[in-house]
Amino acid sequence: MDPILEKYQALEDRVRAYTPNLDARQLYTAFSFADACHHGQLRKSGEPYIIHPLAVAEIVADLELDTDSVIAALLHDCIEDTAATHEEIAKKFGEPVAALVEGVTKLTKMQYVSKEEEQMENLRKMFMAMAQDIRVILIKICDRLHNMRTMEYQAAKKQREKSLETMEIYAPIAHRLGMQKLKWELEDTSLRYLDPVGYKEIQDELAARTALHEEFKGGIERRIAQRMEQEGIRCKVYGRVKHVYSIYRKMYAQRKTLDEIFDLYAFRVIVDDISECYNVLGCIHDMFKPVLGRFKDYIGTPKPNMYQSLHTTVIGNEGIPFEVQIRTWEMHHTAEYGVAAHWKYKQGMANRQLGSEQDFEWVRKLLESQQDTDAEEFLSTMKVDMFSDEVFVFSPKGDVKSLPSGATPIDFAYSVHSAVGNSMVGAKVNGRMVPYDHKLSNGDIVEVLTSKSAKGPSRDWLALCKSNEARNKIRQWFKKERREENIAQGRAALENELKHAKIPVSAVTGEEVLPFILRKVRFGTLDELYAAIGYGGTTASKTVARIKDELLRLGRLNETKMNQSGKSTAESLIIPGVGQSVSVQNLRGSNKHSDSGIIVEGLGNCTVKFAKCCTPVPGDPVVGFITRGYGVSVHRMDCPNADPDKRKPEEADRWVRVAWLEENLPAYQTALELLAKDRDGLALDVTMALSTAKVKVSALAARTTAEGGALISVVLEVKNREELSSVINRLHQISGVYQVSRASGN
Repeated sequence: MDPILEKYQALEDRVRAYTPNLDARQLYTAFSFADACHHGQLRKSGEPYIIHPLAVAEIVADLELDTDSVIAALLHDCIEDTAATHEEIAKKFGEPVAALVEGVTKLTKMQYVSKEEEQMENLRKMFMAMAQDIRVILIKICDRLHNMRTMEYQAAKKQREKSLETMEIYAPIAHRLGMQKLKWELEDTSLRYLDPVGYKEIQDELAARTALHEEFKGGIERRIAQRMEQEGIRCKVYGRVKHVYSIYRKMYAQRKTLDEIFDLYAFRVIVDDISECYNVLGCIHDMFKPVLGRFKDYIGTPKPNMYQSLHTTVIGNEGIPFEVQIRTWEMHHTAEYGVAAHWKYKQGMANRQLGSEQDFEWVRKLLESQQDTDAEEFLSTMKVDMFSDEVFVFSPKGDVKSLPSGATPIDFAYSVHSAVGNSMVGAKVNGRMVPYDHKLSNGDIVEVLTSKSAKGPSRDWLALCKSNEARNKIRQWFKKERREENIAQGRAALENELKHAKIPVSAVTGEEVLPFILRKVRFGTLDELYAAIGYGGTTASKTVARIKDELLRLGRLNETKMNQSGKSTAESLIIPGVGQSVSVQNLRGSNKHSDSGIIVEGLGNCTVKFAKCCTPVPGDPVVGFITRGYGVSVHRMDCPNADPDKRKPEEADRWVRVAWLEENLPAYQTALELLAKDRDGLALDVTMALSTAKVKVSALAARTTAEGGALISVVLEVKNREELSSVINRLHQISGVYQVSRASGN
């Protein structure tokens, strides 16, 4: 039999196993239609393209989704990559299938200002479809999983881009949907391309210790099984070593080697009913010593993604800590497959949209809270919403609220209702008054005190709250209630930032450039821009960075950077200790064909090196120093080693004027230092931000500092100061980072 037909037959058999009334003719028609649409197309591996839709459909079938979902998986690339249309698919297979295929399809025919904007709009479209029908995202996750399984055939750049997107977006979505089995595979395959050295190191270490792991797991499994048999409890017990990415995060966060990580193991005890879960818990605590503070009851308080289990960490006789998860078979199925395990369609409830259930309210909240944000903020806040650890708190009436870790009473108030948050005048936690910045803990009972005479939220609350829902509701209040004040504050903030960047306001507001500027920042009028800055919808620094990009594109940046005497900055840079203007045009006797990108006055052909103390890049004001036997060393003018007050008088003649060539410059190595609050995943977030910025990283080192701080040193290559500024802005947006600075001289 033809290999492709064999794959199709295996798919049909798999679907028939859980769908007794399968319309096999319709399924085969979908396969034939997809095969014909993709005829002649090949994957990077050289295989016929139809192999991919078949593989995605097989993963969908493994989740035991309905036949429409399997058919949509077979057709999921037809609208995007072939001449097939929505109408054609709807006519052949029905509107529900066409809607699913449309929901998975990217917006490929539109033009976008940036890669971030394109990614944002595709995600927003997918979320909108997902809010209507949750099957859209289930098919998309299966599609991404097969793409990651076959990522080895892609170019290195594509591998990193797709792996980063998977790690930042699709794995967290799988987590929110409770699909842990798929989430783990997405994370591990992404890590394989994001840090191949680290991934292989962990894989090799685990492989080398397989015998030891099996011996330990086998011993614990036998002890638990024997005790359960004595107690008359029917159960299944099995252990596993935590997956690679979980170990990787722990090694990065705690800066440990694999030898120093002891809680590598997790054991599961699966029983028939809930009462037996608690009986098993008592037995486990009797057999092993429990670790205080490491018990969680997700049966009494399920996670928002429907996950239920008892978690406890204990220490065995060997002195090795391990986690035990206790659950029923139904809970286990939900833990592995999440929302797919609760599929209403296969339960004969086809008239009820699963996406309309309260369990997926977070999808609509995510969409609503992001309506007024730009692409960059949409992506960053969405990642926060997806990745945030959760804390469960109660209202005085016993209602459970799930909030991000570190949440405050402000977050709780706005989770109840925007009117409650806007009229809040105080809060009590467990019966005691607390300040607004009080961090809530699991099990807290939170009471919000309100007043009709309350003046509304304070702008300071934006920095205190942790949830994007609260932050966006506060912004909406300021947007609606304080427009004139917002415009005034926004105008002042923007003008101050423009002044700092040495860009005259007139250069931005001129009739010939204003339409281009507004399009770049995505606002209709200047007042709308001012108001957005005022209420916190965007920031002045981010806006000015975009304005500079647009002025550069229009060729107006050099014209706008004028000093008080009317000269452009390119003509007015004064080198301390030399006292004359420097530019490419007026450096006499210089080497204008320097491979280094630097020309030196008075020297026709000389060796140029860049000082390691300050690592200058194109755009930095620079000065040169003639070394003994090593050519000219180029320093930034603000480098302490080039400070005029510290120069030796006998070396005055060795300081020379230098300038950057204006084109065909190579990439330059420079160094940054980040100060941050130490936390899990910080180094990984920095690595991912640098990868997103598409800069080459030569070295990265991290260490802890006093009082819970962290210092991260990065050596990277950039083309100019503008690109470096963009990288610094990205790093500033990482949670916990409070300072990013360039290396300076000693």
